[in-house]
Amino acid sequence: MDTSNPAVFVNAELLRLHLGRRVRAAIQVIRSDGSGSVIGKSTDEQQLVVKGHPPGPLTTFVEVIGIADGNQSIQAEIWTNFGDDLDMASYNSLCQLANGDYKHLFI
Repeated sequence: MDTSNPAVFVNAELLRLHLGRRVRAAIQVIRSDGSGSVIGKSTDEQQLVVKGHPPGPLTTFVEVIGIADGNQSIQAEIWTNFGDDLDMASYNSLCQLANGDYKHLFI
């Protein structure tokens, strides 16, 4: 596993704290405009824009890894389909832990 450039777990609220850095976020896909942007709902119920072209059809829930390039946008490098069912509250708790008192436990 390459740990030289880790991606921090974020939700929409935490994204602004990591501008220009590599992040990972789970979203519920709302729509894909076909021109390289996917609109989704973050684990904290806020809207995120994911820029880039997914490698294929997307499931309802997707995790993206990429660069935080705005307060509510990510330039995606890696897309991972998470299927049609995801416990968004648990993933959101993970984001809070990874940015709080326990961030030393995350790469």
